[in-house]
Amino acid sequence: MNFLAHIYLSGDNDLIKIGNFMADGIRGHDYEQFPIDVQKGILLHRAIDTFTDAHPIFRQSKHRLHEPYGHYSGVIMDIFYDHFLAKNWAVYSDEKLEDYAERFYNSLRDNYEWLNSKTQSMMPSMIGRNWLSSYATVEGIGMILFQMDHRTKNRVSMQNAVNELQQYYTEFETEFTDFFEELRAHVQQKLAVL
Repeated sequence: MNFLAHIYLSGDNDLIKIGNFMADGIRGHDYEQFPIDVQKGILLHRAIDTFTDAHPIFRQSKHRLHEPYGHYSGVIMDIFYDHFLAKNWAVYSDEKLEDYAERFYNSLRDNYEWLNSKTQSMMPSMIGRNWLSSYATVEGIGMILFQMDHRTKNRVSMQNAVNELQQYYTEFETEFTDFFEELRAHVQQKLAVL
């Protein structure tokens, strides 16, 4: 799961959303320096990643990308799954995706002091290019993958994965839908004990 899914799965608490969103940049026990709800978000993010990486449906999706993209196949698949969440947003939320994204961007601004430096430096690009809403289109996914290539010094040309997205679109979408229902149930259990 990429940014949009992690934020969505956090529920309505802004600090849990922020912790879940920035968790990749927090190592080990460093999360303990944050407010308790941010800590919960970081721990929730880790639980989501563990569940996702081990799940047979996600692994099946990722397998289609393994040969051309190797280690990055999981990263690409996270972005693809965010695409299907954004594309089918009305199934999962009564709020328009654009409004949801804007609310989250405002939350980042309002809680800037709790953001780690990686998140603070990423914010202008994320908000300026409206990453969360851009996931809804194949063109938006292409832009995100192009930016990922730039950050990884074009190691595997991730932007080319748009071809696989289009080739296996129906299969990926079906797998996402089935997987996401299981993930949502898992997250509800996790949130209850955090």
